[in-house]
Amino acid sequence: MENFILYEEIGRGSKTVVYKGRRKGTINFVAILCTDKCKRPEITNWVRLTHEIKHKNIVTFHEWYETSNHLWLVVELCTGGSLEMVIAQDENLPEDVVREFGVDLIAGLHHLHQLGILFCDLSPGKILLEGPGTLKYSNFGLAKVEGENLEEFFALVAAEEGGGDSGENALKKTIKGRVKGSLTYTAPEILRGTDFSITSDLWSLGCLLYEMFSGRPPFFSESFSELIEKIFYADPLPPFPKDSSLPKASSDFINLLDGLLQKDPQKRLTWAGLLQHSFWKDAFARRDHESSTEDSIVSSGKVMEHSGTQDSKEVLKPSGQAKGDKSGQRLSQSFRLENPAELRPRSVVGGQPNESMFLLSSRPTPRTSSAVGLSPGEDRTQHSPQKASPLTKIASEPLSQQDLESQMRELIYTDSDLVITPIIDNPKIMKQPPIKFDPKILHLPAYSVDKLAFLKDQDWNAFLQQVCSQIDSTEKSTGASRAKLNLLCYLCVVTGHREVATRLLHSPLFHLLIQHLRIAPNWDIRAKVARVIGLLASHTTELQENTPVTEAITVLTELIRENFRNSKLKQCLLPTLGELIYLVATQEEKKKNPRECWAVPLASYTVLMRCLREGEERVVNHMAAKIIENVCTTFSTQAQGFITGEIGPVLWFLFRHSTVDSLRITAISALCRITRHSPTAFQNVIEKVGLNAVINSLASAICKVQQYMLTLFTSMLSCGIHLQRLIQEKDFVSTIIRLLDSPSTSIRAKAFLVLLYILIHNHEMLLLGCQARYDFL
Repeated sequence: MENFILYEEIGRGSKTVVYKGRRKGTINFVAILCTDKCKRPEITNWVRLTHEIKHKNIVTFHEWYETSNHLWLVVELCTGGSLEMVIAQDENLPEDVVREFGVDLIAGLHHLHQLGILFCDLSPGKILLEGPGTLKYSNFGLAKVEGENLEEFFALVAAEEGGGDSGENALKKTIKGRVKGSLTYTAPEILRGTDFSITSDLWSLGCLLYEMFSGRPPFFSESFSELIEKIFYADPLPPFPKDSSLPKASSDFINLLDGLLQKDPQKRLTWAGLLQHSFWKDAFARRDHESSTEDSIVSSGKVMEHSGTQDSKEVLKPSGQAKGDKSGQRLSQSFRLENPAELRPRSVVGGQPNESMFLLSSRPTPRTSSAVGLSPGEDRTQHSPQKASPLTKIASEPLSQQDLESQMRELIYTDSDLVITPIIDNPKIMKQPPIKFDPKILHLPAYSVDKLAFLKDQDWNAFLQQVCSQIDSTEKSTGASRAKLNLLCYLCVVTGHREVATRLLHSPLFHLLIQHLRIAPNWDIRAKVARVIGLLASHTTELQENTPVTEAITVLTELIRENFRNSKLKQCLLPTLGELIYLVATQEEKKKNPRECWAVPLASYTVLMRCLREGEERVVNHMAAKIIENVCTTFSTQAQGFITGEIGPVLWFLFRHSTVDSLRITAISALCRITRHSPTAFQNVIEKVGLNAVINSLASAICKVQQYMLTLFTSMLSCGIHLQRLIQEKDFVSTIIRLLDSPSTSIRAKAFLVLLYILIHNHEMLLLGCQARYDFL
């Protein structure tokens, strides 16, 4: 994995983050998926099915790795997004485009079927686009070999990892739920319990072709039971584009869809009928003519030669059976289920699965400040060329002590010291139940997030007017309150999208929400309004000057002060207050000059400091500390508001006396970031609790805390605070030397930096290092 450089995040799922990457020493860009280890069965399945496949319409697998917390999958980079995104943006595609896209889909799926592989979960989100519109199959987590039981494979992988120790029945139940794909594209025979087959994939292919043309799948419902009923018994409506001015579907296209969407798999189109269908016209022949490879797809119906294979020429027969195919036989040897342990990801050099190796990459941390090379609010998919590393400068030319220390200061705070995590809905602070809404009582179109993001102005204004009208309703009946709460839940769901959140924050809805913080008839509605505002602030990418953010901050501050003894209420309001202050801080930093309309009242800082004090509930302490941690990552007026004489000792007390690691880490991280603005904050801690107590905490802390504490000491040394005392303190130096043996690359690097400061000012300490058998040369 050290052979790759990671760049910006290009995608995210519930347990997976996708980064753009590059192989070192080349200009070969790749996609690198970082996945939680709980997804090991799906990732192992993906690898075992595709690690030998080279095909134009299938995302190429390169390598995979394992570290202490994650699996890392290196695959071909597709720059055009997903087919799902294209459909959401364009709403419907012309029939000629559907035909061209369909050729790609058929070529890839036919190749898989020739190898005996069933995709099993064919949906627009798993089709990626590359180059001039080439479609590629991706995410083979739920694919399988024809005739095998995928649950058995998942169970084998889970058992190999010790997953079977938690109870066989529980394991089977968990696995059974994991092998189910998207219901919308699932064939009726699968819902009845029949095993997957080639014709089941062809049903899903028909659903995709239908959706590309009409902008919606052939069977759709918000209700699970109603959707199944439609798939079983309803005939799909004839496909038609949403824009009535566009041409209607041709009779050939309707006939093709009718053949693919037959309820009875025995009556469904087979590969022979599909490949010879008149809808394709000369698309296969034109593809063959334009291809630069020897292989081709010929639409004669007698013999199909497949384009895009890179390893061997492959002759495909319309029947779709590949048992006599040599390539299929060769690949199938890697499909066997008996011993999944034979297929293992690589570990890092030396066999130590250490996450810290990835901190050496050029990947910036989302939502960090300009101090780590990324301005808040900047488009995080674009970055300027990297500057030369200060460490490179130090090593490449002789420097004066002043220049040396100046360049060392640039190394003190790394990306990993300045990571930003959410304040609202942060599971390490407080686990929130999932937000759900009932579309039946919503009284307005329940647009999906993707649909909402691409609404035209007229439709958006109509939608917004309906939302504002319902929220502003003065009806006080139980039904009205329930409907209003349901609408707020819907808004909580859609505000997770950056474009939607930004648009809503700058609309009249934001003013209305602030009013309802003051006047809502009950606290259930007020709490939900606060949650919507917090999510808007958390996901908004830009802030207009006339947006009344300060008014919202003032109202929240007043509500917390008036109800300060109500801990539950504070837990509802504090995250929103924090997200708003952080939003203002990042925008001020981006604009480079303060805005009076964004000023944070002094009372807000006072309230947050009170929430840090002893006697408060742990969750309230944690929220306040997280707010300080995030805001003080920025160089802003808002960060300066937290710098007081008591802030250091208060955060240290939280760190030392909390029994929860996540709170301890947040407290010491907040202190670390405040010290970046004012090193006296940590100086006040040492003077209050004593240097020995701080050194003992450094020696016995967990890795993440040691990293922050080393940063604190380095920051102090760089400013000359307690310099003479620290460079003479043998216990301190001995502790730092022991940290050179840490498994964490980041901690070792920071320990070296501290030692460098010490040795610059006290050469005699080099002897202590040599006695400890460390070579500093």
